[in-house]
This record gives sequence, C-alpha cells and structure tokens, in this order.
Amino acid sequence: MASCRLALSAARRFVSQTSTSSSSGPLLLQAVKASLPALYVARDLVTATPLGFPEASRAPSLNVSNPLLRSEHRRFLSSLPEYDEMYMPSLSPTMTQGNIIKWKKQEGEKIAPGDVLGEIETDKATIEWEAQEEGVLAKILAPEGSKDVPCGQLVAILVEEGTDISAFASFDPSAAPKQSAQASEPEPEAVGTDKPAENGASAPRDSLPPHTKLEMPSLSPTMDKGNLVEWKKEEGEEISTGDVIAAIETDKATMEWESQDDGFLAKILVPAGTENVKVGTQVAVVVEDKADVAAFAGYTGEDSQAAAAPSAAPPEAAETPQPRPQAEPSHAPRSGSAGGPRIIASPYARSLAARHNVSLEGVAGSGPGGRIVAADVEELVASGGAKPKAETKPTAAAAEAFGGMPPFEDIPVSQIKKITAQRLQESKQTVPHFYLSVDCRVDELMALRSQLNKTLEKDGVKISVNDFIIKAAAAACSQVPECNASWQGEFVRRYKSVDMSVAVQTEHGLMVPIVKGADGKGLAAISADVQRLAAKAREGKLAPHEFMGGTFTISNLGMFGIKSFSAIINPPQACILAVGAADKRVVPGEGGGFDEVTVMNVTLSCDHRVVDGAVGAQWVKAFKGYIEQPLTLML
Repeated sequence: MASCRLALSAARRFVSQTSTSSSSGPLLLQAVKASLPALYVARDLVTATPLGFPEASRAPSLNVSNPLLRSEHRRFLSSLPEYDEMYMPSLSPTMTQGNIIKWKKQEGEKIAPGDVLGEIETDKATIEWEAQEEGVLAKILAPEGSKDVPCGQLVAILVEEGTDISAFASFDPSAAPKQSAQASEPEPEAVGTDKPAENGASAPRDSLPPHTKLEMPSLSPTMDKGNLVEWKKEEGEEISTGDVIAAIETDKATMEWESQDDGFLAKILVPAGTENVKVGTQVAVVVEDKADVAAFAGYTGEDSQAAAAPSAAPPEAAETPQPRPQAEPSHAPRSGSAGGPRIIASPYARSLAARHNVSLEGVAGSGPGGRIVAADVEELVASGGAKPKAETKPTAAAAEAFGGMPPFEDIPVSQIKKITAQRLQESKQTVPHFYLSVDCRVDELMALRSQLNKTLEKDGVKISVNDFIIKAAAAACSQVPECNASWQGEFVRRYKSVDMSVAVQTEHGLMVPIVKGADGKGLAAISADVQRLAAKAREGKLAPHEFMGGTFTISNLGMFGIKSFSAIINPPQACILAVGAADKRVVPGEGGGFDEVTVMNVTLSCDHRVVDGAVGAQWVKAFKGYIEQPLTLML
C-alpha cells in the first residue's frame, strides 16, 4: 500500500513538472501518463476507496464507491494538475438548493478534514459545511451571497499541493471534464430494465419490465409521514405530467399529489385509507407501456429490492406499509351505535360524513377490507340515501370499563391537529413567554372604516376591522423591527418585510395563512388576500407557500365576544398578537364630564429570547397609535 502511494505521488509530480517543461522527453511523459490509471486501480483494490477519475481512465470493473466523494467531491486528471470538484452539499433531507452565506476558508488556504468550509443556509437553518478531505482551496466558483444554488452544483476546486493553485486562476467549469453527481459511480454491467426515477424513486434491475417506483412524497418541510386519503387514479390508468395521483393528508393539510412524469399506473402497493405512511416508502409502480401493467399483478414491492441488492452487502428490505389493523377495541366503539359493530372508514370519509351530517352505519365500503372511503360517502350523499347522524349512546358496560365514567365518544385526531398540538406544547414548554396588554380606542377607526366602505361599495370591496389590525400590526413591525424577527439558536434573524400570519379556525383544525408583504399593501389588497386565503383554508386547499413561513401572527377572537386572552407563540416567530372584542365604555371626558367610547383590548405575547420588555412596549405603543389614529397608516 505504501509503495503504491509513493508511486502515485511521484507520477503525479512528474506529470505536473513535465507538462510545463519543453525540455522533457515527450515519450517518457506519455509512458508515465499511461501508467497512472493502472496505479489508481492498484491503489483502489487495496483501499476499496476509488477516487473516481474521468470516463476514459476509469476501471469499470470496480464496484465500490465512496458516498462522501460521490456527493461532494470528484477527482479529475487532465492537462491541469490533479484536483477535486466540490459540489453544493445536501445538508437536510428536504434541501434541494441553498444560499452560500459565508466562506470560512479563502483561496490558497489549507483545509483539513473537519474544517468548516462555509456557512450554508438551507430550507431549515444556517448550517456549517465541514470538509471531508484535506488539501488546498484553489478556486471558489460560487461567491459569498450566492442564492438558490442547486445541490450538486460545482462551487469550489480543491488541490493537494499549494503550488498547483496558480493553474486554476482562470479555471472555467464549462471547459473542465464533464461532471455529474452520478459520474463517479461505476457503470452498470448491463442496462437491461434499469430506468432512473424522479423524486427519490428508484427503478431496480430485475426480470420485470422497466418501471418506476413512486414513493410517499414530502409535501411540506416538516412532513415525515402522511395518510394516503384517496387514490385519484386506478391501476391501469394512464398518467400525464401534472395529473393528480392521490390525496395525501400531511401535518398541514390534505394536499394533492401531482405526477412528475408520463406513464401508466401498474400497481398500487398502499391502499387508500392507510395512515402514517413514512415519507420515502414505496406506494405504487408506474410503467411506460400499458402492455407492461399485467407483469405487476403479483408485485409486492419486495421483489425488486431483493433483485437490486448486491450479493456482497444486501440492504434491509423496506417495509411496505399496510392499513392499520382494525382490531376490535376493548372499550366503547369509536363510532356507530352502542354495542354495535365498529364502522371502519378512512379519516377523509369520516370528515365528509361529518360535513354532510350523515351516518356511516350500514354503508358498504368499497375500500380494502370493506373500509369506507370518500367515494362511498359522496355516492351516498348524491343518491339521497344518507341517514342523519344518530346520537352516540355508549353502553353502561363500556362506561364501567373506564371506572364509571359517563358515556363518551372517542373522536379520531387528524394529522393537522396532532402536529398543531405537538408544536403548541413545545412552544409553551420551551419558549419564555411574556405578555403586554393595552386598551385601544377604535371610534375613529370605525368611522373611517364606514366611510371607506361606502366609497368602495361600488367596487364590491368591504374593509373589515381585522384588515385595519393587520395593517397597523405590519406598520408597527416596520417601526419596531426587533419584533419582526425569529430565534435561530446562535443568532436572531430579523426580517426585511412583514409576512403576516392570520389564524383561521377550520373544521380541519387551526390554519395560519400568510398575507405576504403586508407592510407594503393597502387595506383593499389586504382585505382581498385575507378573504381569498381564509376561503381556501376552510376548504383545505391552501398551497404550501400560502401557510408556511410568516414573521408575525395575529389571532382575533373578538368576533366570538372574547374581551381578552393570551395567545401561544407560533415558533420560530417571536410575537403573536391576541385581539379581543370591542365594547362600549364610559370614561372621564376632557371637559370634566363623561364620554362613551369604544375600546378594544389587545395582548402581545413575546419570546423573551428575542424581544425585551421595553422593546415589546414600544411595539404596543406604536400599534395603539396606528389604531387610534388610523389616518397615520396612510403616511
């Protein structure tokens, strides 16, 4: 092994020196260059860690690869000195691109394994990118501040010797050997039935026709599992790019899963109604030709994994999720009449039934194991055969099983409600809340609102009190930007614009759609955004970008007659404003008498890690000023 390394090192130095010397013998240079691939092969056979050199020099029989080098580095031999290409790394499971905040190493600096190369802002946080190899940073190709750099894009060049840096002063990536994130992997011995799949799917090489595995997608940054509510396509149906394949209940909402490719749905491996399917689990198979569909009649998802696993190190077979076992509970049934059979239905079917106030008792389900799915409920409602939902009356025996508790009914918890509960609990336990309350007179605001609505009536625009509150809160965030921020652990991130999250209660759970750039919008634009987003939230049709993010939150319970309350902060935001109802009060007048005024109470919840008490008080004072003198919002 030592002699092999010495030979490699000597050969590389000789090639580098001879390439720049006109007096050296060209025949000897060619002989040494020709010997380099053989030396690499010998070294790789000993270490089982190939560096990966260009297609013409690579030994295709080697079937080993270093995943670190494959994902971030690739070594080349060319007219330039030997070098490694460094690609934008994927630093989180959902990261597809990132921002280069800062380079911690400069061109010419030496790098050792574990050294921090730079700071990368991912979709989750700002993370330090550590070096995996030693060398010298020869060239930075993506400067500090580069935005939306795709994972796998070339960002820097690494060399072994500092004397090689000058050769890369005018390095042009387009003139370098062809690069690819997959180029350093050995070529397959046979192409056969292999077909690359998109979105993390894989197509194994086996006796089956060419096919693509569809895996449970990640439809939100925080999603790690989901419920497969309904398949929109049946086995054998043709699928085109953009077609909706299925409805997936995530931790945020029930969302449509769109196809990224054309083909035919050959096999559904996870039936509708299956809950808690992990992201990345194979759920279906797509083929290019309809004639190939029949070949997957008995396909289970395990066949291809066994065929694709190398004999030297077979990976563990991934589990194919099955519908949750429908065992009879020992206590009161969750739905249906007391003592009667348990009704097996998907969460979405139950939601539809509750929406239409119909009973699922006696409905024949078309899903697996007789499970009632959404299509069964829709057909029931359309046919007019739906029975009103009867009041649940659990038996006395069921109550006795729980220590003499009164009659009860167990209500299934949706995925949205589960995640909301987890996050609010985490916020209350880990975020140091403090609260600031103030009364605001809203007589001038109500008068201005009435005047504006009369003017805008012909245009069909109606401004609400909540629209004024959003505008005033956004203006206060601009005036006191310390409150338009979030806690990031090692630093506080202060935002340049105000994306206002507005809490909306829906039958699916609490949603917080976002009015983007509220500080730069007028009352009419804010009103239109709120009405559109609230309607989509109640229908469960919000797109991810419409409810993910936000820099400040408003929760208004005034329409329910609540005078005041304290809201829980929505992490990682630093503040949330709780708005109560406006009511009439008699207060001392300026001339010594008494005046009747309309007063609204608001309470600001603050994260003390980000906002100090005095800063929070400044924000409340600014907000109160805008509410009591609403014309200042026009300035």
